Amino acid sequence: MSHHNLNTLTAVELGELLAAGEISSVALTQACLDRIESVDPGVKAFLSVDREDALSQARASDERRAAGQPLGPLDGIPIALKDIVAVTGQPLTCASKMLENFVSPYDATAVHKLKEAGAVLFGRLNMDEFAMGSSTENSAFGRTSNPWDLDRVPGGSSGGSAASVAAAETVLSLGSDTGGSIRQPAAFCGTVGLKPTYGRISRYGLVAFASSLDQIGPFTRCVEDAAMFLDAACGHDPKDSTSLPGLETNFLEGMKNHRDRPWKIGVPKEFFAEGLDPEVRASVESAIQFYKESGCTVEEVSLPHSSYAVPVYYILATAEASSNLARYDGIRYGHRSSEATDGIDLYYKSRGEGFGEEVKRRIMLGTYVLSSGYYDAYYLKAQKVRSLIRKDFDDAFSKVDCLIGPATPTVAFRAGEKTDDPLSMYLSDVYTISANLAGLPAMSLPCGMSSDGCPIGLQVISPVLQEAEMLAVAKRFEEAHPYSGIVAPSNGKAGSAS
Repeated sequence: MSHHNLNTLTAVELGELLAAGEISSVALTQACLDRIESVDPGVKAFLSVDREDALSQARASDERRAAGQPLGPLDGIPIALKDIVAVTGQPLTCASKMLENFVSPYDATAVHKLKEAGAVLFGRLNMDEFAMGSSTENSAFGRTSNPWDLDRVPGGSSGGSAASVAAAETVLSLGSDTGGSIRQPAAFCGTVGLKPTYGRISRYGLVAFASSLDQIGPFTRCVEDAAMFLDAACGHDPKDSTSLPGLETNFLEGMKNHRDRPWKIGVPKEFFAEGLDPEVRASVESAIQFYKESGCTVEEVSLPHSSYAVPVYYILATAEASSNLARYDGIRYGHRSSEATDGIDLYYKSRGEGFGEEVKRRIMLGTYVLSSGYYDAYYLKAQKVRSLIRKDFDDAFSKVDCLIGPATPTVAFRAGEKTDDPLSMYLSDVYTISANLAGLPAMSLPCGMSSDGCPIGLQVISPVLQEAEMLAVAKRFEEAHPYSGIVAPSNGKAGSAS
């Protein structure tokens, strides 16, 4: 077979070729590095790539396979990383001037597990600073473009992670999702993106934005690849107090066991209200029709408190962020102002110079809602509404197996289009946020293209810990619709051949 497009195959296909000795991890990793060299000047998904380190990991993988000792199906598969997860000896900037020169002294647990599985972990992917944003325009080091149309955003905050997979610069990538930061960019870039149940993947070594919401997850070319990533990355971690103990984690197997069920699927009517683009609606409705025709029961359900999800999220997430970002004080590590005259001034100037506008906006919001006169009125009330949102899902899941609907209200918007209007930017996560508030697993997969050549994402939300079934539901759609594995055109002009 021709090996010049190895980087466009799925991890499952590549795992089989590696196992059969038909290709080497070095050749595969080199194909990704070559692709980065040719398309990343336009896409700008990567902040840095340590080529030597990537190739030496690949050589080690090839040696293991030659000795008949592969570490598993991901051995030798390149996975690129959002610059918010710690890898020993690699930069960890969170796309912020605050951490511009910081190098991680340790591995995140998810990284450690992927290393144990033999994956080639390489590259630092661009993102919204400290994971705050929905467009990857809030990076201190420049914006990432959507590979389908370089004038559009890839979504955020994991925009670099989504763009790198869509542009075939890596086979898989790792992102993080606090309010939709995996599913929204996956929808905008036409990849599969999955946020596991809160606590499934350890948050140790994931730089904290909002600790009660953050989860690590994969961007992949197909549903099965996402299952393979979860198999390697999930599991209990004593270093993370919110990590769930003692769970079975064989998702590839579990997915097959769920395959032929006639699911009961719920469609939340609140996800089809005003603000939903007509083309996105039509694509999602045709997906719903497909499930009906494949033997599933589809019924409308209600999530009555979902209109409060965005305000609740921006109170709770900013409150947690203001507390989590207090550690960047110009004294312990990170950016230190050289202009300061005394200790207070050092604190003030270091944070003023180190943080970007969106991060400052959220710290101020969060500090405000936690302040003494406002704590009850905002923060406490938001916590109570969060419980109501969780209860809405419990009620819906007592009637149905999973929920489906749009992942985003529109396709990818143009760069600069929403930068002056933070509120309209915040609303691009309106369908994804509630799953984080309730701690539920949720994913986006490609379900169509708009008339101007932009991908559209279908979201599946499942009950806590039902990832295997969620993957099976997604796989049924994917098998009948050949959107997976479509690589964005290398010139970033949708509609033209790559």
